[in-house]
Formats: sequence, structure tokens, C-alpha cells
Amino acid sequence: MIVGVPKEIKNNEYRVAVTPAGVRQLVEQGHKVLIETSAGDGSRFLDENYERIGGTIVPTAADAWGAEMVIKVKEPIPVEYPYLRSDLVLFTYLHLAAEESLTRAMIDSGVTGIAYETVEAPDGSLPLLTPMSEVAGRMAIQVGAHFLERPHLGRGMLLGGVAGVPGANVVIIGGGVVGTNAAHIALGMDANVTILDTNLDRLRFLEHVLHGRLTTVASNSYNIAEAVHSADLVVGGVLIKGARAPRLVTREMIATMNLGSVVVDVAVDQGGCVETIHVTTHSDPVYIVDGVVHYGVANMPGAVPRTSTLALSNATLPYVLRLARLGAEAAMAQDPGLQKGLNTYEGQCTYEAVAEAFDLDYSAYEA
Repeated sequence: MIVGVPKEIKNNEYRVAVTPAGVRQLVEQGHKVLIETSAGDGSRFLDENYERIGGTIVPTAADAWGAEMVIKVKEPIPVEYPYLRSDLVLFTYLHLAAEESLTRAMIDSGVTGIAYETVEAPDGSLPLLTPMSEVAGRMAIQVGAHFLERPHLGRGMLLGGVAGVPGANVVIIGGGVVGTNAAHIALGMDANVTILDTNLDRLRFLEHVLHGRLTTVASNSYNIAEAVHSADLVVGGVLIKGARAPRLVTREMIATMNLGSVVVDVAVDQGGCVETIHVTTHSDPVYIVDGVVHYGVANMPGAVPRTSTLALSNATLPYVLRLARLGAEAAMAQDPGLQKGLNTYEGQCTYEAVAEAFDLDYSAYEA
């Protein structure tokens, strides 16, 4: 198979879909890999690194998109929509439930769109979303601590405090991968951490594995409002597989926070779980609502591309190799979890939550 790797062109996105090690494995198995020139530069993987192990450097995005299968990191943006076509397999993060124009462009083109974020493991976990959720969860605390500093519009608080001065109150909505990793870093910085989740067994687990100034709270609208009111930093880490994130933190709750408090909504790429959040970029990451600093960067891991590219490629490469060897249909027939990643196929929306988000016809894929 011919596999294409275009350069990511989203604002301040420096990741690349595959490392030289991954290209070597593809080449060794008889596939041709077309890498757009400088696609790996942001992650410090140079063209020569790819060429040395058998990758083919191509001069334009159109060359890379001309492959039989394209692997990316981020969803296509409007200037890339013309590259979508019916004989193409696109394997990348899509987050379609938060982007109607992209959803319709993919349906109209007939592209086979397989989304990293909805591929499932046998236990129901999301193996291709997990590594970036780990990065984003850990980054959420770094970012929050940064914007709590007074020169960056915050309250002027040190996350962990010092002797005689209490640390910041960090409230994490959701106890999944994002929330767990955010709590791990926040507790390591000696912050006071509250995690809210609807799953009591998950909260029991977190109490056993996390240590420090940790409080677990059953999630409901009353408890969220109480926690947000006293928070210096709120981290949104809510996930519903493939669907738009529920808006659990309302505008009224935000208005009760102290001036200079910070919100980091990691769920913003799925629409956000904070009512007042909207997508921002690394070049212009924050804005103020009711005196509260809002951070809504949808590609947070793109700021640490070396780490993120390595972590992502570790997870995606086995699926890429299978798709390249068997083709999409046969690979999905072999792996029901990969089939759950299929969001669009032959002009149809094949992921129910996406169809519901935009009132589209849903067509179940049959292997």
C-alpha cells in the first residue's frame, strides 16, 4: 500500500503522524511511505531521518494526500477538504461531533474516515486516545499553574503554596485518563485536589492509587457548583466516546469564581464541558469571561511534539501496519475495535453519536 504523511498545518501543530522507526517497519513490510517535506521538523525528525530508512520525501501536500491511505495527527481543516476522496482511507483524530463542516465534507467526499479517538480495545478502553489524554492531562496543570501567575492574568498564586500559605484549590471534572493524569501532577505540586466523577468505583480506585491532598466527590450539578465556586483552577476532563462533551460547568458557576481563577477545558476538542469555553490556539491561548481566565487550546499536546509524536506513534503503528497490510475493510473485519473507529464510509455517517450531533442519517457499517 502507498501511505501518505502530510505535514500538519493547524495553528502551532508540530506533531507528525509517524516516526522514522514506524516508517522503517512499513517499508520493511513492502509498503511505500510518502512524507511531505519537513513534516517531521517540528518533532525534530528531519527529512534525512526518514529517507535514510526508506521513506520517500515528496514536495507538496497534494503528493502526500495522493496516497491510498493518509495518516495524520489532527483533523483536516478547510484548505485540506479538497484532498478528501472516495478511494482514500483517512486515519487520524477527527472529533467530528464538534465540527459539522468537516463531518459534511467527509460525507460528501465519500472518504473512509477512521478516527483514532473512537477505536476501542477489547475492554472498551480507547487505546489511541489514551496517550494524548495522558499528555493533555499533565499539561493542563502546567498550563494552569502558568496562567495563575499574575503576569499571565491569574490570581498570582503558587500552585503548591509554601509553609504557612495554603496551595491552590484544583478541581478536576472527570476521573478518566485526563483527570487521573492531571491529579497526579497537581498532587505532586502539593495542590489541594478535588476530583468529581459519576462512577463511584472509579473514585474508590483513585483514592487508592493517588496520594496527597485529594478529595473525591460524586459528580452532580450541586457538587460541581460548590467545587467550582471554591476553585482556583478548574480542569475539564469529561469524555463521552465520539460524542459532544456535556456542558457540566455553567456560565453561572463561572461567575462565582474568584477573579483571576483559571479554567483549562481539555474536552474543548469535543465541544467542551464548560459553557463559556471556545477553541483557542497556542498563539492566542486565553481569554477572560467574568474575570476568569479561560484556556481552550484544542491541540494541547502539539506544544510538546517530541513527546507526543513518540507516544502517539507507539499506539497507532500496530493499527497502521494492519490497515496497510489488509486494507480497511479486511482490517476492520479482523478487529471489531478498529471498526468502531469508522466514522464515515461511502458517503454515510457510520458513527451514531456523530449522526445524532448534527441530525444526520446514521448508517451502521457491516463488515
